[in-house]
Amino acid sequence: DTLLDIVIANNGTDNIMILFGSGYGTFVGQKVFLTGNGSHPCSVTVGDLNNDNRPDIIVTNSGTNNVGVFLSNGTDTFSNQMTYFTGLSSQPQSVVLVDFNNDTLLDIAVTNYGANSVGVFFGYSNGSFATQMIFLTGFGSRPYALVAGDVNKDNLTDIVVTNDGYGNIDILMKTC
Repeated sequence: DTLLDIVIANNGTDNIMILFGSGYGTFVGQKVFLTGNGSHPCSVTVGDLNNDNRPDIIVTNSGTNNVGVFLSNGTDTFSNQMTYFTGLSSQPQSVVLVDFNNDTLLDIAVTNYGANSVGVFFGYSNGSFATQMIFLTGFGSRPYALVAGDVNKDNLTDIVVTNDGYGNIDILMKTC
């Protein structure tokens, strides 16, 4: 409908919520999608994962150690959550979508706070993802937030990660 909406991760109630924008700075409704018992969703992002020109939702579920994907079925409806395991006690926190491997499909990058790593899931054209590729950030680093961008102007997408445990950042430089 061209109006901006907001997606929220509700950590305490194990769901995500969409607030539908009115176009006047208010909201005209909401819809709730469950992420699973004890999932404790932390972060959400939105992007078209299956090239159908509809926004899909990606959420980190810290309590169940996975990333959840809700594919849009059209106006206000989404598929059941598909989950991708991030590792035992990984506690995924933040998530970004970027085409890391230059195949025109969005990929997922996630901070795995409990596993001291960043995980990347390469996307397929149907909105599903390959098994996580893991990049270690150091014992006790506790990576929390991340952003993606071209840090060194080489036209390759890099990942910048904040580490709560070390009080610093890591830059994962893409080299090819």
